[in-house]
Amino acid sequence: MDGTVGNDLVARARAIAPLVADEADEIERTRRLTPDVVNALIENGLYRALLPQSLGGSEAPPEIFMQMLEEIAKADASTAWCLGQNGVCAMIAAALDHDSAHEIFNTAPGILAWGAVAHEARAVEGGYRVTARWDFASGSRQASWLGAHVRIVNEDGTPRKTADGSPELRTILFPVASAVMHDVWQAIGLAGTGTDSYEVRDLFIPDRFAVFRDVPEALREPGPLYRLPTGSTFSLGFAAVSLGVARATLDAAIALARGKHQSLAPSAMRDNPAVQGLLGRTEGDLRAARAYLYATANAMWRDLSATGSFSPSHRSAVRLAATWTIQQSAKVVDTAYHMAGATAVFRSNPFERRFRDMHAIAQQIQARDTHFEDFGKMILAENR
Repeated sequence: MDGTVGNDLVARARAIAPLVADEADEIERTRRLTPDVVNALIENGLYRALLPQSLGGSEAPPEIFMQMLEEIAKADASTAWCLGQNGVCAMIAAALDHDSAHEIFNTAPGILAWGAVAHEARAVEGGYRVTARWDFASGSRQASWLGAHVRIVNEDGTPRKTADGSPELRTILFPVASAVMHDVWQAIGLAGTGTDSYEVRDLFIPDRFAVFRDVPEALREPGPLYRLPTGSTFSLGFAAVSLGVARATLDAAIALARGKHQSLAPSAMRDNPAVQGLLGRTEGDLRAARAYLYATANAMWRDLSATGSFSPSHRSAVRLAATWTIQQSAKVVDTAYHMAGATAVFRSNPFERRFRDMHAIAQQIQARDTHFEDFGKMILAENR
């Protein structure tokens, strides 16, 4: 894609960040993105960052998508999290026929959300029928369509298998109006994501809205972006969100240290060698985490663009970098929070919400310690 178009996405994100920051308290209070924020994201094309160019999207490379999310996350983590979730969901357009994708993504607001993999859909004539409930649909309160990842069973209830014998999984898509939403998102952090549950009963899904996800042979778009699995794209995006939260929290601690004189301390924070050393080490940790994440993403993208193939080693490398980055970002936020002392506990100051948001991020699947175990097991199995 044209680099100018991609870079423009980052510039647009940076331009609307002050609006997002101004709306952050209301987003937290109402547990949803405000209309002004949603409109700004739509009008600036940010939801369409990963949508194919054939549908009017930017089809941006991962680096641009990540930078865009960082800029928004510095202003509000919930907004960035929703944008990341909905943005990756739009990649499913590459597996849809053009008319179906156009119906979903080019009819306002053109936002798709989905939740965790669960349940099954029964094959019937012309499509599938499903009765189920799914959880963790971040960004669903802004969405016009919902999706769900389901196992397919035949009309007689027997599991349908793929050529290699594994269960057949498809992503089914349906209008929000077809589902019952359940307001369940009362969470310690990322309160504004509206990560709710949703339910359908005996819903018919036409064949054209039940597609394979992350299956190269099923793709209708030629771009390398759609050879990148959505799971790995989620990992890169949410790690970028964590970097933005960490950057903003550390910047707030730096600003505080420049002007604060701690109680009972003989000198201002800025003149305290312990504070100076801690800031230096923490800044180094954050820069290292960001450099590692982007270096991994860019190396993967170069290979993918050249070969059209996303390998198991790419998947493992992305997962390791994203997990480590999220956990490192949490440490940076913790350091900044503790450095701020009692100042950090007041809602009027820029610490406590970011502290809660960061720890909500660190509890997600992308930050699980088991990812380190998986990578270590892979290393030990290698013949070097």
